[in-house]
Amino acid sequence: MKLDSKIFDRIRIKPEQERLEEDLHQECQWDGCTRAGTHRAPRGRDHEGEYLNFCIDHVREYNKSYNYFAGMDDDRVRQWQKAATTGHRPTWKMGVNAKAAGVNGEAPGAKANGGYRSYHSAWRRHAQAPRPPKLKPLEAKAFETLGLGHAARGNDIKTRYKELVKRHHPDANGGDRSSEDRLRQIIQAYTLLKKAGFC
Repeated sequence: MKLDSKIFDRIRIKPEQERLEEDLHQECQWDGCTRAGTHRAPRGRDHEGEYLNFCIDHVREYNKSYNYFAGMDDDRVRQWQKAATTGHRPTWKMGVNAKAAGVNGEAPGAKANGGYRSYHSAWRRHAQAPRPPKLKPLEAKAFETLGLGHAARGNDIKTRYKELVKRHHPDANGGDRSSEDRLRQIIQAYTLLKKAGFC
């Protein structure tokens, strides 16, 4: 048996756990510690998503003294806790939409005498208006191939398709087949839009 063969070098009997941890993890970030930093600990307030790496002994010590609210007075802690109930997102009173509110704070379309009904009827009209469907990448490319905007529908697509076919068809160009690839792209784009229900 050759002890210096390539095959022998790759054979390992169960490796030492500490050596494995050292290979996989960076060094402990505690001053003077050289062990593997196998445990993450949060850096603290204003450093969300950032972590320190410690060994098991030092992460325990760090966690004992860790205080997220260190340096905050009681009022700021209460404000933070209140904001945490809504995930620190803005809120407003029921029936008031801050973005839709007019200059004087009234809802758009609201009148002095019948504000509630007129506002909600305007809201219903807006909500019931059909939204344009979100285009898939191939559909968007098909519109670009035909040289149309994404809002084009029905007769606009058919008219543009007929115009492009007449322009690029070999029979219309005296048998010239140089634009045959472009014609194929136009036909494929039109077929895709037709199957998708745009025309």
